[in-house]
Amino acid sequence: MQIVVPEEFEYLYLQDDEHPIIKVPAEVLLQKAQEIKRVTKKHHILAENMLRIMRQARGVGLAAPQVGVSVRIVVMTADDRPVVLFNPKILSATGTNVDEEGCLSIPGLYGDVERSTVVEIEALDRKGRKSTWEMDGMSARVVQHEIDHLDGILFTEKVDQATVYWQHPSKQTTAAE
Repeated sequence: MQIVVPEEFEYLYLQDDEHPIIKVPAEVLLQKAQEIKRVTKKHHILAENMLRIMRQARGVGLAAPQVGVSVRIVVMTADDRPVVLFNPKILSATGTNVDEEGCLSIPGLYGDVERSTVVEIEALDRKGRKSTWEMDGMSARVVQHEIDHLDGILFTEKVDQATVYWQHPSKQTTAAE
């Protein structure tokens, strides 16, 4: 889907110290992120910064490419707790659900996306140990959206085109951002 930002939404596409999230059409959003060989202090600092940026933007998930770093790190809020996943991948997915999504890298654009309702994820935890998580509902949707970011896939590639619309984010609450 070609994204043409309407003039009245261009203010959302600022990028500076106050607005650090990378916006389309930045190349880093379209590239497959590099796997982390070993979780280091540098990765922990990046993840903590990502959590801060995600909260500041009032998002529920954020992938490292969205802050301009092409590595496989996802942060998200699950059951009001921060979750950090290094090298996350989906082991299994069941069920389907359609819900509205938006994206902090495409602010103001929303539409319906079909996702699995339950996913089993494998990732390295904060201590660098391989772990598995089972996520359902909102957490499953968010982690799928963020893993897509790690693979250079934007929600606009999966959205039901008939449901796409623009709205100012302050008036909007969506399932995944």
